[in-house]
Amino acid sequence: MDTKNIKIADYNYSLPDERIAKFPLAKRDSSKLLVYRHGEISEDVFSALPEYLPADSVMVFNNTKVIMARLHFRKTTGALVEVFLLEPVRPADYQVMFLTNESCEWCCLVGNLKKWKEGVLTRRLEVAGRQLTLTATRVGEMHTGQRVAFSWNDPEVSFAEILDAVGELPIPPYLNRDSEESDKTTYQTVYSKIKGSVAAPTAGLHFTDDVLRRLDERGIVREELTLHVGAGTFRPVKSERIVGHEMHSEHFCVKRSTIERLIHAPGRVVAVGTTSVRTLESLYYIGAQLLRNPSAGDAGFQVSQWEPYGDDAPQMEPQEALKALADYLDQQGLDALHAATQIIIAPGYEYKIVNRLVTNFHQPQSTLLLLVSAFVHGDWHSIYDYALSHDFRFLSYGDSSLLIP
Repeated sequence: MDTKNIKIADYNYSLPDERIAKFPLAKRDSSKLLVYRHGEISEDVFSALPEYLPADSVMVFNNTKVIMARLHFRKTTGALVEVFLLEPVRPADYQVMFLTNESCEWCCLVGNLKKWKEGVLTRRLEVAGRQLTLTATRVGEMHTGQRVAFSWNDPEVSFAEILDAVGELPIPPYLNRDSEESDKTTYQTVYSKIKGSVAAPTAGLHFTDDVLRRLDERGIVREELTLHVGAGTFRPVKSERIVGHEMHSEHFCVKRSTIERLIHAPGRVVAVGTTSVRTLESLYYIGAQLLRNPSAGDAGFQVSQWEPYGDDAPQMEPQEALKALADYLDQQGLDALHAATQIIIAPGYEYKIVNRLVTNFHQPQSTLLLLVSAFVHGDWHSIYDYALSHDFRFLSYGDSSLLIP
Protein backbone atom coordinates (compact mmCIF):
# COMPACT_ATOMS: atom_id res chain seq x y z
CA MET A 1 0.00 0.00 0.00
CA ASP A 2 1.18 3.53 -0.80
CA THR A 3 0.80 4.83 2.74
CA LYS A 4 1.89 8.40 2.01
CA ASN A 5 -0.89 8.86 -0.53
CA ILE A 6 -3.73 7.71 1.73
CA LYS A 7 -6.65 10.14 1.48
CA ILE A 8 -7.74 11.21 4.95
CA ALA A 9 -11.31 11.60 3.62
CA ASP A 10 -11.44 7.80 3.39
CA TYR A 11 -11.26 7.72 7.20
CA ASN A 12 -14.29 9.85 7.87
CA TYR A 13 -17.51 8.84 9.59
CA SER A 14 -20.50 10.69 10.99
CA LEU A 15 -20.13 11.34 14.72
CA PRO A 16 -23.22 13.05 16.20
CA ASP A 17 -22.43 15.46 19.03
CA GLU A 18 -24.64 13.52 21.44
CA ARG A 19 -22.35 10.47 21.04
CA ILE A 20 -19.35 12.40 22.41
CA ALA A 21 -19.11 11.71 26.14
CA LYS A 22 -18.93 15.12 27.84
CA PHE A 23 -18.31 13.57 31.27
CA PRO A 24 -17.05 10.15 32.42
CA LEU A 25 -19.24 7.54 34.05
CA ALA A 26 -19.35 7.62 37.85
CA LYS A 27 -17.49 4.28 37.99
CA ARG A 28 -14.55 4.06 35.61
CA ASP A 29 -14.68 0.33 34.92
CA SER A 30 -18.45 0.24 34.28
CA SER A 31 -17.90 1.63 30.78
CA LYS A 32 -18.72 -0.59 27.83
CA LEU A 33 -16.04 -2.73 26.21
CA LEU A 34 -16.20 -3.64 22.52
CA VAL A 35 -14.23 -6.82 21.88
CA TYR A 36 -12.90 -7.33 18.35
CA ARG A 37 -11.40 -10.79 17.89
CA HIS A 38 -10.19 -11.95 14.48
CA GLY A 39 -13.00 -10.03 12.75
CA GLU A 40 -15.75 -11.00 15.20
CA ILE A 41 -17.33 -8.34 17.41
CA SER A 42 -18.98 -8.71 20.82
CA GLU A 43 -19.45 -6.43 23.81
CA ASP A 44 -19.01 -6.59 27.56
CA VAL A 45 -18.29 -4.27 30.47
CA PHE A 46 -14.74 -2.96 30.95
CA SER A 47 -14.32 -4.63 34.34
CA ALA A 48 -14.33 -7.97 32.47
CA LEU A 49 -11.21 -7.04 30.47
CA PRO A 50 -8.79 -9.37 32.36
CA GLU A 51 -10.85 -12.40 31.27
CA TYR A 52 -10.10 -11.67 27.61
CA LEU A 53 -6.31 -11.65 27.99
CA PRO A 54 -3.96 -14.64 28.03
CA ALA A 55 -2.46 -15.22 31.46
CA ASP A 56 1.12 -14.80 30.20
CA SER A 57 0.51 -11.40 28.58
CA VAL A 58 2.68 -8.35 29.17
CA MET A 59 0.45 -5.29 29.45
CA VAL A 60 2.07 -1.90 28.95
CA PHE A 61 0.67 1.34 30.43
CA ASN A 62 1.66 4.98 29.89
CA ASN A 63 2.15 6.44 33.37
CA THR A 64 2.31 10.10 32.29
CA LYS A 65 0.39 12.65 34.35
CA VAL A 66 -1.55 15.58 32.90
CA ILE A 67 -0.29 18.96 34.10
CA MET A 68 -2.35 22.07 34.80
CA ALA A 69 -1.18 23.45 31.48
CA ARG A 70 -3.54 26.43 31.02
CA LEU A 71 -2.55 29.74 32.58
CA HIS A 72 -4.67 32.88 32.31
CA PHE A 73 -3.43 36.45 32.53
CA ARG A 74 -5.47 39.64 32.36
CA LYS A 75 -3.91 42.71 30.78
CA THR A 76 -4.38 46.18 32.25
CA THR A 77 -6.77 46.80 29.31
CA GLY A 78 -8.97 43.97 30.62
CA ALA A 79 -8.13 41.58 27.75
CA LEU A 80 -7.80 37.93 28.83
CA VAL A 81 -4.77 36.05 27.43
CA GLU A 82 -4.49 32.27 27.75
CA VAL A 83 -1.02 30.70 27.77
CA PHE A 84 -1.10 26.95 27.08
CA LEU A 85 2.11 25.12 28.02
CA LEU A 86 3.23 22.68 25.31
CA GLU A 87 6.77 21.60 26.15
CA PRO A 88 9.62 22.83 28.35
CA VAL A 89 12.50 24.73 26.72
CA ARG A 90 14.72 25.90 29.59
CA PRO A 91 15.29 23.59 31.37
CA ALA A 92 14.19 21.07 28.72
CA ASP A 93 13.91 18.11 31.11
CA TYR A 94 10.37 17.77 32.46
CA GLN A 95 11.25 16.65 35.95
CA VAL A 96 13.91 19.34 36.35
CA MET A 97 11.46 21.92 34.97
CA PHE A 98 8.80 21.31 37.60
CA LEU A 99 11.38 21.72 40.40
CA THR A 100 12.68 24.99 38.92
CA ASN A 101 12.68 28.13 41.06
CA GLU A 102 12.33 31.77 39.95
CA SER A 103 12.37 31.36 36.13
CA CYS A 104 11.82 28.98 33.21
CA GLU A 105 10.84 28.99 29.52
CA TRP A 106 8.20 27.00 27.64
CA CYS A 107 6.97 26.58 24.09
CA CYS A 108 3.33 27.66 24.35
CA LEU A 109 0.16 28.22 22.41
CA VAL A 110 -1.22 31.68 23.12
CA GLY A 111 -4.93 32.39 22.96
CA ASN A 112 -5.87 35.96 22.04
CA LEU A 113 -2.30 36.49 20.76
CA LYS A 114 -3.26 39.68 18.90
CA LYS A 115 -3.92 41.29 22.30
CA TRP A 116 -0.37 40.48 23.47
CA LYS A 117 1.87 42.09 20.87
CA GLU A 118 4.41 43.26 23.43
CA GLY A 119 4.98 43.82 27.11
CA VAL A 120 4.95 41.65 30.21
CA LEU A 121 1.88 39.89 31.58
CA THR A 122 1.62 39.70 35.36
CA ARG A 123 -0.52 37.75 37.78
CA ARG A 124 -0.65 37.90 41.56
CA LEU A 125 -1.12 34.56 43.29
CA GLU A 126 -0.81 32.75 46.58
CA VAL A 127 1.05 29.47 47.11
CA ALA A 128 0.87 27.86 50.55
CA GLY A 129 0.20 31.21 52.17
CA ARG A 130 2.99 32.96 50.30
CA GLN A 131 2.10 35.97 48.11
CA LEU A 132 4.03 36.27 44.85
CA THR A 133 3.83 37.69 41.33
CA LEU A 134 4.14 35.54 38.20
CA THR A 135 5.24 37.26 34.97
CA ALA A 136 5.16 36.02 31.37
CA THR A 137 7.22 37.52 28.53
CA ARG A 138 7.15 36.53 24.86
CA VAL A 139 10.68 35.70 23.71
CA GLY A 140 9.87 34.77 20.10
CA GLU A 141 8.22 32.17 17.88
CA MET A 142 9.02 28.49 18.22
CA HIS A 143 7.71 25.54 16.18
CA THR A 144 3.97 26.18 15.89
CA GLY A 145 3.84 28.23 19.09
CA GLN A 146 5.46 31.01 21.09
CA ARG A 147 8.50 30.85 23.33
CA VAL A 148 7.44 32.31 26.66
CA ALA A 149 9.68 33.14 29.64
CA PHE A 150 8.12 32.92 33.10
CA SER A 151 9.56 34.40 36.28
CA TRP A 152 8.34 34.74 39.86
CA ASN A 153 9.66 36.58 42.87
CA ASP A 154 9.90 33.80 45.45
CA PRO A 155 12.81 31.32 45.27
CA GLU A 156 11.07 29.03 47.77
CA VAL A 157 8.25 28.24 45.29
CA SER A 158 8.68 25.77 42.42
CA PHE A 159 7.01 26.00 39.03
CA ALA A 160 5.05 22.83 39.83
CA GLU A 161 3.55 24.58 42.87
CA ILE A 162 2.59 27.57 40.73
CA LEU A 163 0.79 25.35 38.21
CA ASP A 164 -1.01 23.49 40.98
CA ALA A 165 -2.12 26.83 42.46
CA VAL A 166 -3.38 28.68 39.36
CA GLY A 167 -3.09 26.36 36.36
CA GLU A 168 -6.17 24.77 34.80
CA LEU A 169 -6.54 21.24 33.49
CA PRO A 170 -6.48 21.14 29.65
CA ILE A 171 -9.50 18.95 28.92
CA PRO A 172 -10.02 18.28 25.19
CA PRO A 173 -11.47 21.16 23.13
CA TYR A 174 -14.15 18.92 21.61
CA LEU A 175 -15.86 18.59 25.00
CA ASN A 176 -17.03 22.19 24.48
CA ARG A 177 -17.11 22.98 28.19
CA ASP A 178 -14.96 24.49 30.91
CA SER A 179 -12.94 22.18 33.09
CA GLU A 180 -14.46 21.33 36.45
CA GLU A 181 -12.92 20.38 39.78
CA SER A 182 -13.91 16.73 39.17
CA ASP A 183 -11.79 16.63 35.99
CA LYS A 184 -8.66 16.92 38.12
CA THR A 185 -9.34 13.35 39.22
CA THR A 186 -11.31 11.83 36.35
CA TYR A 187 -8.96 13.10 33.60
CA GLN A 188 -5.99 11.30 35.21
CA THR A 189 -5.37 7.56 35.14
CA VAL A 190 -5.25 5.87 38.55
CA TYR A 191 -1.60 4.94 37.82
CA SER A 192 -0.42 8.36 36.58
CA LYS A 193 2.95 9.31 38.08
CA ILE A 194 5.23 11.42 35.88
CA LYS A 195 4.06 14.98 35.19
CA GLY A 196 4.33 16.25 31.63
CA SER A 197 1.28 15.62 29.43
CA VAL A 198 -1.16 18.24 28.17
CA ALA A 199 -3.67 15.49 27.30
CA ALA A 200 -4.50 12.26 29.09
CA PRO A 201 -3.68 8.83 27.62
CA THR A 202 -7.42 8.22 27.65
CA ALA A 203 -7.48 4.44 27.12
CA GLY A 204 -6.16 4.20 30.67
CA LEU A 205 -9.01 6.19 32.20
CA HIS A 206 -11.16 3.03 32.45
CA PHE A 207 -8.77 1.17 34.75
CA THR A 208 -9.49 0.95 38.47
CA ASP A 209 -7.42 -0.51 41.29
CA ASP A 210 -9.78 -3.49 41.22
CA VAL A 211 -9.17 -4.19 37.50
CA LEU A 212 -5.40 -3.85 38.03
CA ARG A 213 -5.58 -6.27 40.95
CA ARG A 214 -7.44 -8.86 38.84
CA LEU A 215 -4.86 -8.50 36.06
CA ASP A 216 -2.22 -9.37 38.66
CA GLU A 217 -4.25 -12.33 39.89
CA ARG A 218 -4.42 -13.71 36.33
CA GLY A 219 -0.65 -13.57 36.10
CA ILE A 220 -0.61 -10.75 33.56
CA VAL A 221 2.63 -8.79 33.87
CA ARG A 222 2.16 -5.01 34.10
CA GLU A 223 4.87 -2.71 32.76
CA GLU A 224 4.92 1.08 32.51
CA LEU A 225 6.53 3.56 30.17
CA THR A 226 6.29 7.33 29.96
CA LEU A 227 5.33 9.32 26.88
CA HIS A 228 4.25 12.88 27.48
CA VAL A 229 1.24 13.56 25.27
CA GLY A 230 1.46 16.84 23.38
CA ALA A 231 -1.29 19.12 22.10
CA GLY A 232 -0.54 17.75 18.63
CA THR A 233 -2.70 14.76 19.53
CA PHE A 234 -5.71 17.05 18.90
CA ARG A 235 -4.30 18.57 15.70
CA PRO A 236 -6.52 17.60 12.78
CA VAL A 237 -5.16 16.31 9.48
CA LYS A 238 -5.75 19.27 7.17
CA SER A 239 -3.95 17.94 4.11
CA GLU A 240 -5.89 15.89 1.55
CA ARG A 241 -3.28 13.11 1.66
CA ILE A 242 -1.39 12.17 4.80
CA VAL A 243 1.99 12.86 3.18
CA GLY A 244 1.17 16.53 3.81
CA HIS A 245 0.60 16.05 7.55
CA GLU A 246 3.55 16.61 9.87
CA MET A 247 3.40 14.52 13.04
CA HIS A 248 4.36 16.16 16.33
CA SER A 249 7.42 14.78 18.10
CA GLU A 250 6.93 13.36 21.60
CA HIS A 251 9.51 12.41 24.20
CA PHE A 252 9.38 9.07 25.95
CA CYS A 253 11.21 6.97 28.50
CA VAL A 254 11.28 3.15 28.71
CA LYS A 255 13.11 1.22 31.42
CA ARG A 256 15.74 -1.39 30.54
CA SER A 257 13.75 -3.95 32.57
CA THR A 258 10.63 -3.32 30.44
CA ILE A 259 12.60 -3.92 27.24
CA GLU A 260 13.82 -7.20 28.75
CA ARG A 261 10.20 -8.22 29.40
CA LEU A 262 9.31 -7.46 25.79
CA ILE A 263 12.21 -9.55 24.49
CA HIS A 264 10.78 -12.58 26.29
CA ALA A 265 7.12 -11.96 25.35
CA PRO A 266 6.86 -12.22 21.55
CA GLY A 267 3.21 -12.37 20.46
CA ARG A 268 1.92 -11.53 23.95
CA VAL A 269 2.22 -7.72 24.24
CA VAL A 270 -0.92 -5.73 25.09
CA ALA A 271 -0.68 -1.95 24.67
CA VAL A 272 -2.97 0.33 26.67
CA GLY A 273 -3.63 3.28 24.39
CA THR A 274 -2.20 4.71 21.21
CA THR A 275 0.62 6.51 23.07
CA SER A 276 1.88 3.17 24.38
CA VAL A 277 1.62 1.78 20.85
CA ARG A 278 3.69 4.59 19.33
CA THR A 279 6.33 4.18 22.03
CA LEU A 280 6.57 0.39 21.81
CA GLU A 281 6.71 0.35 18.02
CA SER A 282 9.36 3.08 18.08
CA LEU A 283 11.61 0.78 20.15
CA TYR A 284 11.93 -1.51 17.12
CA TYR A 285 13.22 1.30 14.91
CA ILE A 286 15.70 2.53 17.52
CA GLY A 287 17.04 -1.03 17.83
CA ALA A 288 17.27 -1.16 14.03
CA GLN A 289 19.22 2.13 14.02
CA LEU A 290 21.73 0.58 16.42
CA LEU A 291 22.11 -2.58 14.34
CA ARG A 292 22.87 -0.43 11.30
CA ASN A 293 25.11 1.99 13.19
CA PRO A 294 26.37 1.16 16.70
CA SER A 295 27.05 4.86 17.38
CA ALA A 296 23.51 5.91 16.42
CA GLY A 297 22.79 7.03 19.96
CA ASP A 298 25.59 9.59 20.15
CA ALA A 299 23.32 12.44 19.06
CA GLY A 300 20.21 11.10 20.85
CA PHE A 301 17.56 8.77 19.48
CA GLN A 302 14.71 10.06 17.31
CA VAL A 303 12.28 8.01 15.18
CA SER A 304 11.24 10.04 12.15
CA GLN A 305 7.72 10.10 10.74
CA TRP A 306 8.31 7.95 7.66
CA GLU A 307 11.08 5.66 8.97
CA PRO A 308 8.87 2.51 8.85
CA TYR A 309 8.06 3.01 5.17
CA GLY A 310 9.93 2.76 1.88
CA ASP A 311 12.52 0.45 0.38
CA ASP A 312 15.09 1.07 3.10
CA ALA A 313 12.75 0.25 6.02
CA PRO A 314 14.37 -2.20 8.48
CA GLN A 315 13.67 -5.91 8.00
CA MET A 316 15.15 -7.58 11.07
CA GLU A 317 13.16 -9.59 13.60
CA PRO A 318 11.60 -7.59 16.46
CA GLN A 319 13.44 -9.56 19.16
CA GLU A 320 16.74 -8.87 17.41
CA ALA A 321 16.07 -5.13 17.44
CA LEU A 322 14.98 -5.16 21.09
CA LYS A 323 18.08 -7.15 22.05
CA ALA A 324 20.31 -4.60 20.32
CA LEU A 325 18.61 -1.87 22.33
CA ALA A 326 19.05 -3.71 25.62
CA ASP A 327 22.72 -4.38 24.83
CA TYR A 328 23.27 -0.70 24.05
CA LEU A 329 21.80 0.36 27.40
CA ASP A 330 24.02 -2.17 29.17
CA GLN A 331 27.13 -0.89 27.35
CA GLN A 332 26.26 2.69 28.32
CA GLY A 333 25.42 1.76 31.91
CA LEU A 334 21.86 3.10 31.51
CA ASP A 335 18.77 1.72 33.22
CA ALA A 336 16.34 3.50 30.85
CA LEU A 337 16.06 4.70 27.26
CA HIS A 338 15.21 8.37 26.68
CA ALA A 339 14.20 9.15 23.11
CA ALA A 340 11.70 10.95 20.92
CA THR A 341 9.33 9.73 18.23
CA GLN A 342 7.50 11.32 15.34
CA ILE A 343 6.28 7.98 13.98
CA ILE A 344 3.03 7.87 12.03
CA ILE A 345 1.24 4.53 12.06
CA ALA A 346 -1.19 4.20 9.16
CA PRO A 347 -2.53 1.48 6.83
CA GLY A 348 0.44 -0.21 5.23
CA TYR A 349 2.32 -0.26 8.52
CA GLU A 350 3.39 -3.68 9.79
CA TYR A 351 3.21 -3.93 13.59
CA LYS A 352 6.40 -5.26 15.17
CA ILE A 353 5.83 -5.34 18.93
CA VAL A 354 2.15 -4.85 19.84
CA ASN A 355 -0.27 -7.79 19.51
CA ARG A 356 -3.38 -6.53 21.32
CA LEU A 357 -4.65 -3.01 21.85
CA VAL A 358 -6.94 -1.40 24.42
CA THR A 359 -8.19 1.93 23.06
CA ASN A 360 -11.12 4.36 23.01
CA PHE A 361 -13.08 5.48 19.94
CA HIS A 362 -11.31 8.24 18.07
CA GLN A 363 -12.24 11.30 16.04
CA PRO A 364 -13.03 11.02 12.32
CA GLN A 365 -10.11 11.77 9.99
CA SER A 366 -7.54 11.57 12.81
CA THR A 367 -4.10 9.97 12.88
CA LEU A 368 -5.36 7.82 15.79
CA LEU A 369 -8.03 6.32 13.54
CA LEU A 370 -5.32 5.59 10.95
CA LEU A 371 -3.36 3.75 13.66
CA VAL A 372 -6.40 1.64 14.57
CA SER A 373 -7.11 0.86 10.92
CA ALA A 374 -3.55 -0.35 10.44
CA PHE A 375 -3.89 -2.57 13.53
CA VAL A 376 -7.10 -4.30 12.35
CA HIS A 377 -5.94 -4.55 8.74
CA GLY A 378 -8.42 -1.96 7.45
CA ASP A 379 -11.50 -3.33 9.25
CA TRP A 380 -12.13 -0.17 11.29
CA HIS A 381 -15.52 0.48 9.62
CA SER A 382 -17.13 -2.63 11.11
CA ILE A 383 -15.87 -1.69 14.59
CA TYR A 384 -17.10 1.91 14.43
CA ASP A 385 -20.40 0.97 12.75
CA TYR A 386 -21.05 -1.47 15.60
CA ALA A 387 -20.12 1.11 18.25
CA LEU A 388 -22.37 3.76 16.70
CA SER A 389 -25.33 1.40 16.38
CA HIS A 390 -24.95 -0.05 19.89
CA ASP A 391 -24.89 3.14 21.98
CA PHE A 392 -21.16 3.29 22.66
CA ARG A 393 -19.84 6.63 23.93
CA PHE A 394 -17.01 8.23 21.96
CA LEU A 395 -13.71 10.09 22.50
CA SER A 396 -11.77 10.82 25.72
CA TYR A 397 -14.48 10.14 28.32
CA GLY A 398 -16.21 7.52 26.17
CA ASP A 399 -16.22 3.73 26.12
CA SER A 400 -13.38 1.33 25.33
CA SER A 401 -12.40 -1.45 22.97
CA LEU A 402 -10.08 -4.44 23.02
CA LEU A 403 -8.70 -5.12 19.54
CA ILE A 404 -7.23 -8.53 18.69
CA PRO A 405 -6.41 -8.71 14.94
